[in-house]
Amino acid sequence: MASAGASNTISLSKHRAKSHAFQRLYAEGMELVEETASYLDGEGRTQAKDLSRVTATLYAAESMRLTTRLMQVASWLLLQRALNNGEMTLEQVCAEKSKVRFDEGQPRSEMENWFELPLTFKDLVRRSLRLQDQIRQMDSEVFGTRLPENETNLPLNDNPVVNQINLLHTAFGR
Repeated sequence: MASAGASNTISLSKHRAKSHAFQRLYAEGMELVEETASYLDGEGRTQAKDLSRVTATLYAAESMRLTTRLMQVASWLLLQRALNNGEMTLEQVCAEKSKVRFDEGQPRSEMENWFELPLTFKDLVRRSLRLQDQIRQMDSEVFGTRLPENETNLPLNDNPVVNQINLLHTAFGR
């Protein structure tokens, strides 16, 4: 019977991060980011003009949450890809990954105006939440940790957009 020493241990979860499953997740994530950006800048903008004032406010709020969620997803995916490609060390990735904060909140689908939102928009929100859950699961399996939740009591000078841009610059070594 072989010893269970650290040198003989094979980490299946770390292999999963380099697997075809990660490649599919990466492709799906980046495609969703592009699709959402295109929608919000085109068809979504046009559709939003036809919404009632209350529904337009909900659309604007959920658009911000969707955009932020996808920035976090893209950041995690790029960090994992950088680790897989040897562009960053595990320590660098863990330090940067600590800045990734996923939204725990669900869309405000309980609000009656939720049903007035465009179907395409609601589908993008649903898909982004599903993707976020998949990434949380993979992160837990690979790193043995749970990604931090987005705290609502952030300091006033903490700008999530600037943080994400910095994270992306770090991932690309700029």
